[in-house]
Amino acid sequence: MAAQRRALPPGGEVIGDYRFEGEDGPASVADLFGDRQSLAVYSYMFGPQRERPCPMCTNLLGAIEGNGADIQQCMAFAVVARSPIERLIAWKKERGWTNLKLYTDLNGNYSRDYHGVLPDGSEIPSFNVFTRRDGTIRHFWSGEMTSDSADPGQDPRGAPDFAPLWNVLDTTPEGRGTDWYPKLSYRT
Repeated sequence: MAAQRRALPPGGEVIGDYRFEGEDGPASVADLFGDRQSLAVYSYMFGPQRERPCPMCTNLLGAIEGNGADIQQCMAFAVVARSPIERLIAWKKERGWTNLKLYTDLNGNYSRDYHGVLPDGSEIPSFNVFTRRDGTIRHFWSGEMTSDSADPGQDPRGAPDFAPLWNVLDTTPEGRGTDWYPKLSYRT
C-alpha cells in the first residue's frame, strides 16, 4: 500500500488563506515545511472549547514525539490545533514534549478545509501530507481518523491510525476492547 500511495499523482495546489502561530511567531504553510520537500500535519483535537485535549490524539502524538527527531530528518511534521499558542505551549511543557512543533490555526481555515473540523463544528483528527516541488505546494494524501474501518465489536478509536498502542493491542485475543481509553495522566 505504501508503494501505491507514493505513486499517486500530484494533488491539488494549496491556495487557501492559512495562517498559523507557532512558538517562534506567525507562520504560513510554506514556513511549516522548513527546508523539507514533504510536510505532514496532524490536526489535534484541542480546540478552545476543550478543557483538556483529546486523550486519543495525545496518545498518538506521544508516540510520534518519541520518533520526532528521526521523522524530522526526512520530512517536516507539524501539529495544528485551534487553541491559542500559549495554551499549546503550556500543554507541550506539561507532557515533556520537545520534538513536536505545535501551531495554532489562527483563522480556522486550515482546520475547516483539511477536515480537522466538521461542518457541525465538531473536531476530528486528521492527517494530511503536502509536497513542495518547484515552488508549488500540493496536497498529496490525507486520512480522516474515523471509525469507518473498525473491526466488528471493537472500539475503533480512530482506526486505522498511526498510534503504536492500537497495533500492540490488536495482537492480543482481546483486541482493542470496547470501553477503554488512554488517560492524559496516570499519576494518582
